[in-house]
Amino acid sequence: MLICTAKRSLGFVLAVGLSVPTIAHSADVPAGDVLLSISGDITKTNIEDKFVLDRDMLTGLPATSFETSTIWTNGVHTFTGVSLVDLAAEIGVEEGQFLAIAINDYTVKIPSTDAVENGPIIAYLMDGKEMSVRDKGPLWVVYPYDSNANYRTEVIYSRSIWQLDRLDVVK
Repeated sequence: MLICTAKRSLGFVLAVGLSVPTIAHSADVPAGDVLLSISGDITKTNIEDKFVLDRDMLTGLPATSFETSTIWTNGVHTFTGVSLVDLAAEIGVEEGQFLAIAINDYTVKIPSTDAVENGPIIAYLMDGKEMSVRDKGPLWVVYPYDSNANYRTEVIYSRSIWQLDRLDVVK
């Protein structure tokens, strides 16, 4: 007897006799479109060897907001998102680096040492509004440039990737 069972929006799981999930997970799976996929050397996964988040899951993590200007926008804006330090703790990253990858496959390296209190966030809101792809969204790594002179360098600016959709954690 062939049984076909729907597993949320992730497709179908086929099994003979009993429904056997093919998705190994230790956290909730996204119900909506995946906004961020994290792979690599992480301890928390929810779909196979990745931790994937939809908007609700991402906004369900502790939120951090700060005001700052950027070299890519006019004036001061309020950015809201999950801090890199909170995200690192959530997925069990203590060392190594994040390969941050944009929707066009542009990749930057962000050392895990950047994951500090009052450090960068993965912003999902600018001035209280979701960011479109055209406006550097839906996710943008933003540092509090105005509050720390160490964040106003070419190296840090190069890590401020927008249109982020994937992180790969490597040691």
